[in-house]
Amino acid sequence: MRVSISKEERDKVLSVEEDHFSDLKAKEIAPSKLSQSISAFANAAGGEIFVGVRESQNGATKERTWDGFSDVEEANSVLQMLNQIAPLADFISTTFLECQGESGLVLKIEVLRNAAITKSTDGIAYVRKGAQKLPIDTDEAYEKLRLDKGISSYETYKVKASLDVIENSSVTLDFLMGVVPIAEPEPWLRKQQLIIDDSPTVCGVLLFSEEPQALLPKRTAIKIFRYKTIENEPSRDHLAFDPITIEGWAYKLVYDAVAKTQELVEEIKKLGEASLMDVQYPAETLHEIITNAVLHRDYSIATDVQVRIFDNRIEIESPGRFAGHITRDNVLHSQFARNQQLVRLINKFPNPPNKDVGEGLNTAFDAMRKLRLHDPIIVEQQSSILVTIPHQKLASPEEIVMEFLGKNPEITNREARALCGVRSENSMKAVFKRLQKREMIEPVPGRSQFKAAWRKV
Repeated sequence: MRVSISKEERDKVLSVEEDHFSDLKAKEIAPSKLSQSISAFANAAGGEIFVGVRESQNGATKERTWDGFSDVEEANSVLQMLNQIAPLADFISTTFLECQGESGLVLKIEVLRNAAITKSTDGIAYVRKGAQKLPIDTDEAYEKLRLDKGISSYETYKVKASLDVIENSSVTLDFLMGVVPIAEPEPWLRKQQLIIDDSPTVCGVLLFSEEPQALLPKRTAIKIFRYKTIENEPSRDHLAFDPITIEGWAYKLVYDAVAKTQELVEEIKKLGEASLMDVQYPAETLHEIITNAVLHRDYSIATDVQVRIFDNRIEIESPGRFAGHITRDNVLHSQFARNQQLVRLINKFPNPPNKDVGEGLNTAFDAMRKLRLHDPIIVEQQSSILVTIPHQKLASPEEIVMEFLGKNPEITNREARALCGVRSENSMKAVFKRLQKREMIEPVPGRSQFKAAWRKV
């Protein structure tokens, strides 16, 4: 495809910052070398490469100029390379960019996140880290990449433990009595691939061991923290008490963690119309996001799921990045289970935590919208997924202030910040000033700076 762009768009291309998601290359780059960058982006989070940008040193500064291919045919070797390393791939797209007054065509190569491992023309897989590409040159690194992409799953790994931990556990016996009453434990567990070579698998331990934490420490519990603050980076001084550890098999773990989180949330108070009132988060949202954290985390990472409860939000951090083709942009509309056995088998339990398989996050978002709360915020970090559930109304701060003053004689900056979820005193002052400019509120007369308040005009 060939696209004409404006000079402003050209300037954006020339000023692209080379980082984890973007790269610039001269048109003279050897296709084999370019294939390493393509591989690196494809095996990480995806990204864009602009081929046809020349970079030169002018004293202490670097200068970039548009120096593209004379025509599409001149880029044939690059296009052939793309077809060689990823034939019929739907995760790589190319666009030729032209700009009036500039020389030649710049080739934009867009690489999307995908579920496959892409190798360069030298047969080596690379991965993007910051602005560099790193070769995957050991068996351990290659297996780690397979786990990251969801090609392999740690749930199938064997655990050094006696079969008794899952074969004769009360969890297994109760499950079989209620769900598969005619089955004997060992044959059924083997049929489900939860026993391999006379060893229980990680999935088997997660589902049916009474104490998975004893066999898989640091990766099978949930830690709950309660911070009495709204700060982005809390300190230990903000902890209301020592972190709570929730343990047990996966089914019990989810329900116990949700119950404890709800219990702690109910103790949080916020300023209401006339007095302090309980903070409310939709039970469905907490349940679905905690369930997702347990079922879709990367169990190869020795870190527990964390639930952090703040005065104005809840953060749930799950070890592991998105698997397969899943990204933050498509997570509500696409499905990919890193731990397919775990997801399938826990759904067989009575009242399973994942009743609507594949619809959990949509349920979580819908529940927030029904209460007119902001959507959860999903962020993919270096080695984890962080979901923030904000307790913030969709109404603007101005609307919230005026609604409060419709039922109360005055409001202080501190009260308004608590109501609106605004952290900065100066930001709240700006809200008051905007309302004052519209002659909707005025300062309460006779108040000192430290006791200042506002009232309706």
